[in-house]
Amino acid sequence: MTQIAIMVYPGYTALDFIGPYEVLRNLPDAEVRFVWHEPGPIEADSGVLLVGATHSFDETPSPDIVLVPGGLSSFQHARDEKVLDWVRTAHETSTWTTSVCSGSVILAAAGLLDGRRATSHWMALPMLKPFGVDTVSDHRVVHDGKIVTAAGVSAGIDLGLWLYGQIAGDAKAKAVQLVIEYDPQPPYDSGHLSKASAATKATASTLLSRDTVKQRQLAPTLALLWTAAVQRVRRKAVSAR
Repeated sequence: MTQIAIMVYPGYTALDFIGPYEVLRNLPDAEVRFVWHEPGPIEADSGVLLVGATHSFDETPSPDIVLVPGGLSSFQHARDEKVLDWVRTAHETSTWTTSVCSGSVILAAAGLLDGRRATSHWMALPMLKPFGVDTVSDHRVVHDGKIVTAAGVSAGIDLGLWLYGQIAGDAKAKAVQLVIEYDPQPPYDSGHLSKASAATKATASTLLSRDTVKQRQLAPTLALLWTAAVQRVRRKAVSAR
C-alpha cells in the first residue's frame, strides 16, 4: 500500500492539491490521507470551500508520499512548529516529499531545501532564498533527490503525473493523463512570467497583493523572512567557531 499524506491547512489553495490528488489516487493500493493538527473541516483561501482533514499528524507519522500545497497562508503555517516537526519526521522515512506552489516555503522552513534546487509560485520564489534554496524559475517540476517541488497552482497536475510515472511507469502515467483528459490548450499564452506582458504582470501582482492584505498575511510573511534571516546568521556564527 502507498500511503499519501496531503497536508490541508486553513487558507490552502484548492487546485494545489486537488490536481495531484486526482492523479495519485489512481496509484495501485493507494491510501490518501488529508492531514492536519486534528481531523475536521478545513477552509480554503476562498472562504467558501471546505475539505475535511481525515487524519491528524500524530496518526500519520510515516507516509510514503508527502504533499504540501500552497496558499497565501502558507507563510503563516511555515512558522508552526508542529507543522515543521511533522514535515521533518515524515521526510525521514518518506519515499517522496513534495510541494506545490508556496508549499515549498514550508519545506524550506523545515530545513529540507537548504542547498537544494526547488521551485514555487513566481511570487513566492524570493521567499525561498533566505532559506538557502537554489531557486528555479523556468521549470514547472523540479526534483532534487526525493524532494519534488512544483511551480504555481496548476503545476501540481504536472507533478502528479511525473511522480506517477516514477512509481508506476510512463505507460500507466500516460493512461491516467488520458483518464483525466489533461490536454491543456489555454485561450491565452500568459501562464509564465516570460510570456506575460508588463500590464498582465502588474495586474496579477496587484491581485495577489490585495489578497495578501485581505487575508492578513503580510505580518506572517514578514515574520517568516525575519526568522529565516536570524537562522542564517546563527548558522554562520556556529560554522565560524
